[in-house]
Amino acid sequence: MSTSRKVNHVTDALPTPTDDGAADHLIGLHLPDIALASTSGGEMSIKNVSPGRWIMFIYPRTGVPGQAEPIGWAGIPGAKGCTAEACSFRDNLAQLYEAGARCVTGLSVQSSTYQREAVERLHLPYPLLSDENGRLAGALKLPTFTVAGLTLLKRMTLVVDGQTIRHVFYPVFPADAHAEQVRAWLRANPAD
Repeated sequence: MSTSRKVNHVTDALPTPTDDGAADHLIGLHLPDIALASTSGGEMSIKNVSPGRWIMFIYPRTGVPGQAEPIGWAGIPGAKGCTAEACSFRDNLAQLYEAGARCVTGLSVQSSTYQREAVERLHLPYPLLSDENGRLAGALKLPTFTVAGLTLLKRMTLVVDGQTIRHVFYPVFPADAHAEQVRAWLRANPAD
């Protein structure tokens, strides 16, 4: 019996990340009272994003057309695919809302100015938050990696009920299909 699967030559060529246990401690944690710069303007308090269930996808960095990615980027498991992931959340936003999410945000250590370019270029209908100073990453002990002198967040997604982390997707692969994985989990695990 043969099974068919969609072949994505870009994703198929990328190394698959493995679960190193670096996110195991996050489930059940309450979010700290930290305000981060938001591409929607001003700052957004992580503790008060939404009274209901919401999604925060965490990604290393989006690229900018015409600028080279860091040397060795494609060889780092889970690094490549940030733009595809952001677009996947954009394209699946209505279905995520139907499945129970009240809002979606993205988070990286890139500056809000850098993120704003991505929001405009990719037509993202949700805010990106900047943890440029690593305050949230430090408070939650989020897993990181270093490349080309940059300390970046490893890709993961948090499902948050109010202020409490309910579920963590880690590692995330493939990035371009991740919003669909989140949607399936939301449907199978409705909020109380």
